[in-house]
Amino acid sequence: LLGLVSANAEWWPRLRETYDTMANCAGPEDVFLALRGLRTMELRLREAERQGLALANWLKARPEVSRVLHPALPDDPGHAIWKRDFSGSSGLFSIVLKPASKKAVAAMLDSLELFGLGYSWGGFESLVVPFDCAPYRSATEWKPEGPALRFSVGLENIEDLQDDLDRGFAQLRGANG
Repeated sequence: LLGLVSANAEWWPRLRETYDTMANCAGPEDVFLALRGLRTMELRLREAERQGLALANWLKARPEVSRVLHPALPDDPGHAIWKRDFSGSSGLFSIVLKPASKKAVAAMLDSLELFGLGYSWGGFESLVVPFDCAPYRSATEWKPEGPALRFSVGLENIEDLQDDLDRGFAQLRGANG
């Protein structure tokens, strides 16, 4: 993560101490790689958006899925606000599965070959991670019908991702049944 931090004379010593303590220093190679990545960033984001929407729509039709949470989908409750405030989306969205045991969800995730298990590696690989935000929500109640999964869709072939999830859903059904 690169960025810029500025401070007035009063705050500079504290900022410098934090900088030195945490070793927040981007080397020349880091900066070169970041600049190189910026040249293809628009293309990668556009493709991640296209892939994410395609997979979200595919997941809506799956019998194992209770709900797809993607604000760019017209039937999402937050779609109007998203459309007002944003010009595009990304490959990041969530789904709520129909009721399933932890063992069944683990079997599904363990069987995936293309999807890595994680939040973000800053790359182009597709990722999935189970989550439960109920313990951390105070403003609104979160009571999903079943387990929730967060997807970060990358640049792999969409049919390959769907095939991977097909195999995962077969494991989910087998372990749940």
